Amino acid sequence: MKEKEKILEVDLYKPIQTLFIKDGYEVYGEVKDCDIVAVKDDELVVIELKLTLNIELLVQATKRQRLTDHVYIAIPKPKYKLRSKRWTDICHLLKRLELGLIVVSFSGNRKKTEILFHPTSFDRKKSMRQNKRKREMVITEVNGRSGDFNVGGSNRTRIMTAYKENCIQIACYLEKFGQLSPKALIELGTGKKTPSILTKNFYKWFERIKRGTYVISEKGIKELKEYPELVDYYLEKLTEPNENSDEEV
Repeated sequence: MKEKEKILEVDLYKPIQTLFIKDGYEVYGEVKDCDIVAVKDDELVVIELKLTLNIELLVQATKRQRLTDHVYIAIPKPKYKLRSKRWTDICHLLKRLELGLIVVSFSGNRKKTEILFHPTSFDRKKSMRQNKRKREMVITEVNGRSGDFNVGGSNRTRIMTAYKENCIQIACYLEKFGQLSPKALIELGTGKKTPSILTKNFYKWFERIKRGTYVISEKGIKELKEYPELVDYYLEKLTEPNENSDEEV
């Protein structure tokens, strides 16, 4: 079986040159450290070639932005799906850097060149407006935490979230006082999400013994011991529950 020929950077040149010539540009290779230069009237386009999208390519391309706003990077079309999260993130980075992207696909003797997007100004304010809800979620999460119980950069480890802290707080109070209603727990300071947390019972820490009344489960008692620092924190800020608050909610 004939081995598949290895693609070289120079293999990208001809199909890209052909594409820009068809669009009315004069195209030249290797001009003052630029891989490809295309000129039409007063417009200057610079294209940097690489077999893989890496930091070196991004550095080269951003340096070319000192010469013109019209800078593209060109790579062979990736084998992974262009709708994947990885590819979406890569495209976001390139757009954030205000670079255009060209891909060249090789199929036998046929070569297809596509401009996936052109270099355009990136509107950060618009981007932040579009992600306003995500920003609010970050702020809400921070405000819901009582302290810093995670190590930045960790992966494949249990992460302490505001939701889990809330569950620990509820479990802590149920262990101390015994059976309580959601209303009594809220008066102790567990927050408005208390009824939902008890109903969903994500960690299986709670048991509903009758309508509107909950206790901590055996699993909850066992796993609560894994968070002594938080248990101490919530017990210290505790106020006694109102005797008349143990009503159905």
